[in-house]
Amino acid sequence: MTQKFDVVNLALCLAGGVAGGLLGYFAFVWMVGQGLYAIVLPGAGIGLGCGALARRSSLAIGLVAGLAALAVGIYAQWRFAPFVADDSLGFFLQHLGDVQPAMLLMIAFGGLCGFWFGRGREGGPWKGADASK
Repeated sequence: MTQKFDVVNLALCLAGGVAGGLLGYFAFVWMVGQGLYAIVLPGAGIGLGCGALARRSSLAIGLVAGLAALAVGIYAQWRFAPFVADDSLGFFLQHLGDVQPAMLLMIAFGGLCGFWFGRGREGGPWKGADASK
């Protein structure tokens, strides 16, 4: 069972992932201002945006969305809670294991949401779409 590479599907997933990631990041920023630290939102937003525009299910796109979700979650954590000793991104990445375990779990959950939702589903929101193309 082979699937042909679909450039249109990839472009739609990419556009949806970028839009969803931006919305998720800005929702996270807004919630931080309200006193809630919903670090899972940027990653989940990537997956939801990507999956919402997907015309068919794709494990590869899901993996890319999941990895992007992890990256955005780590970036958001660094932007809002850098280390006191050195606030550079390089230092943060070198000492990522020193981040509170609960935060790491929430970032990982955002990555899992990015993968799960980002892989899409057959037919997606496109009524009558031919998933075999």
